[in-house]
Amino acid sequence: MSLLEVLFPKIADSADFVVPEWKNPHEPWSILGGGEFGLISQIVRITGSEDGVYIDPSAIIGDFVEIEGPCFIGPNATVKHSALLRKGSWICEGATVGHSSEVKNSILLPDSKAPHFNYVGDSVVGFGANLGAGVKLSNVRNDRRGVFVSLDGGGRLETGLNKLGAMIGDGSQIGCNTVTNPGAMIAPYSQIGPNETITGWFRS
Repeated sequence: MSLLEVLFPKIADSADFVVPEWKNPHEPWSILGGGEFGLISQIVRITGSEDGVYIDPSAIIGDFVEIEGPCFIGPNATVKHSALLRKGSWICEGATVGHSSEVKNSILLPDSKAPHFNYVGDSVVGFGANLGAGVKLSNVRNDRRGVFVSLDGGGRLETGLNKLGAMIGDGSQIGCNTVTNPGAMIAPYSQIGPNETITGWFRS
């Protein structure tokens, strides 16, 4: 089983959704890098433009939302008042970006939520996962070195990325004001309380 399937088991049943294509499912963070099959390139192919924005007619866009292309907003997605979607945001069906939340070069998989004052940078938020108010997915090390990820069982891999936030597994619930350090990997259906700092591989 690939790491993509471990973290996001519902991806195997995603034929009914429009989701990005992972060319390297064993390193799911690789989609956040550049190249032909990177997230931004995939959005550009859909929108037809380097700064294009696709918004499904059923999506709900609140007042004072700012959207930078390229960006994809899928069916029944909700982007609420004063949200900021920066370059490379892919908001899947039924996902929510809430008031004053910021998303950058990230994927919110179907029915995931970043609903209140969140920062989602260079991350993937799994099916049905929820970020409590004020949760920040930090994506840059203070020393600006490349980001490593820790795996279940203790392995450690170099990602080749200088910017990488978190992989939030399907169904995980993250309490208010929690911060994930760059490269955090959260197993599916994990429960994290408020005011925590999460580093490396986390399972609860």
